[in-house]
Amino acid sequence: MVAKNYMYRLFGHSPVKPLQTHMEKVVVCVQELIPFFDAINKEDHSEAKTLQKSISKLEKDADKLKKDLRMHLPTGLMMPVSRTDLLEVLRLQDQVANKAKDIAGIMVGRKMSFPADMGPLFVEYLQRCVDAAEQALATVNELDELVETGFRGAEVELVKSMLQKLDKIESDTDKIQIKTRATLFKIEKELPPVDVMFLYKIIEWVGDLADLSQRVGSRLQMMLAR
Repeated sequence: MVAKNYMYRLFGHSPVKPLQTHMEKVVVCVQELIPFFDAINKEDHSEAKTLQKSISKLEKDADKLKKDLRMHLPTGLMMPVSRTDLLEVLRLQDQVANKAKDIAGIMVGRKMSFPADMGPLFVEYLQRCVDAAEQALATVNELDELVETGFRGAEVELVKSMLQKLDKIESDTDKIQIKTRATLFKIEKELPPVDVMFLYKIIEWVGDLADLSQRVGSRLQMMLAR
């Protein structure tokens, strides 16, 4: 068994666990988009509104965790990870939850729905973006092990493979996004122009969920390189 890093043991109160707790809340928030869009596709506006409120509450809960971590983040030299890196990961995680809240809010506010032709492809697209957030969480959850081992050994190789999987998922979302846009392009003349504009925006924002999640991974990768 690899001995714990001395600096980690000396530090005592690591900010890593609160960071992981925050990301767990963020992912639950993002996962709620799946039943939310199911309600949207069924034109069940009442259920969509209920789920939108749930997403908004989860985002607020995540925001409280973010503020608490920032408020209690140590400023001394005994931090097990770079303060700058930790705050950047926290900022990116926060943006993932914010994006989920914005997506649900604008969909409910405008009583939007997706054309039937786009339904199955969009569900695939959304699921893959949720996969990216879940993979980012799995990687963040390895951070305490990285700290304990001093960012050395087999744990580093494990996290590198997890980051490669996250990159692959994000790449998949890019490909599906192109197909989704192309599907909308074929039928956009049949739809009100304003609706089309917002549909493109929703497609973009859903893609942002994966992009931001991948950027969480990129920041963790920077930690490994130091």
